Amino acid sequence: MKKEQRHPKRLRSGFTTGACAAAASKAGLLKILCPDMGIKEVSIPFPDGSRHEFALFSLERNAHSVVASVIKDAGDDPDVTNGAEIGVEIRLRSGKDEVEPGQEAPPISFRAGPGVGTVTRKGLAVPKGEPAINPGPRRMIASAIEEAFREAGFSPPRSQIVDITIFIKDGEKLAHNTLNPRLGIKGGLSVLGTTGIVRPISAKAWTDTIDVCLNVAEKAGLREVILSTGRTSEAAVQGLLGLPDEALVMMGDYLEYALKAAGRHRFKRLHLAGMWAKIIKAALEIPQTHVRHGALDMDRTSRLLIELGMPQGLRDCVKSANTARHVLDLLLEEERLALIRAVCQRARQYAERLSGIPVTVYLVSSEKKIITQA
Repeated sequence: MKKEQRHPKRLRSGFTTGACAAAASKAGLLKILCPDMGIKEVSIPFPDGSRHEFALFSLERNAHSVVASVIKDAGDDPDVTNGAEIGVEIRLRSGKDEVEPGQEAPPISFRAGPGVGTVTRKGLAVPKGEPAINPGPRRMIASAIEEAFREAGFSPPRSQIVDITIFIKDGEKLAHNTLNPRLGIKGGLSVLGTTGIVRPISAKAWTDTIDVCLNVAEKAGLREVILSTGRTSEAAVQGLLGLPDEALVMMGDYLEYALKAAGRHRFKRLHLAGMWAKIIKAALEIPQTHVRHGALDMDRTSRLLIELGMPQGLRDCVKSANTARHVLDLLLEEERLALIRAVCQRARQYAERLSGIPVTVYLVSSEKKIITQA
């Protein structure tokens, strides 16, 4: 009897905290603009052009504001906020002095409510003193707010401000299970998510996907591929090289695995694309670059940079840096591009040793620009 082939269960994707906050924001504003509207769910736009619906957990109108919330579904990802209540308190207020001339959409004021942290150190995606609400979620919320005005048939006065206070139930307690306290995010969690979608983390799923992508590239007759740590770095290097889609291999944090796997194929060159935190970990020969395997060791980082030519005077600044991004900001401020390139060269040497193939390393910024290559 032929043995029945068993297929692994496909892991289910979910939604980011930022996407949940955007859905709650749209629902809350609609309730302000159309008090009699019955709202049980909302649909919001995502950065990739798709749309997704969210069922409301709560929607309550107060004297001067509306509180709306949803329950986060992170899919099969082991996210600490899976099942948490994510919500906003939203209100409209006059703010003539805060509106820039010619501004079309009403400005949004973001505030940290209970369970949402505040940034207290440099080197993060938002400035010190700001609520820990990353740029991606802010853009998603702004799009949802603009859509709510359109759907309600309102043209907001230029002098109006949309105040949004985001809260995460039990967020301060949940934050102890993250790196937020170490990074200087005080009082709760960060509101994260560039794409709005949470992709499940599964080592076997990742490595299987890497193998499949490499096989497809080789079968297509390609002699070079792009190994990227994320979509931002992938897009930047693909924009430069213009390789076929089959050449794009998303390796995520599985650096060592991807390089060794690529070495088993007949490629003539690898293009390694990543942002600073991943590239410097490659230069330090860290095989798995996800933060859950450890935050960047600033002592090791400073020793590497001194070995590569950093002046001793910068050592204390690097050792006391809050994040990898903070280190890069320091080097850019000091105009140490040659030193940054030397880090990329060291990452290239590690990659070539593991893969046995010539490698070009590209350091990519969060704005999808290539800072340097080696």
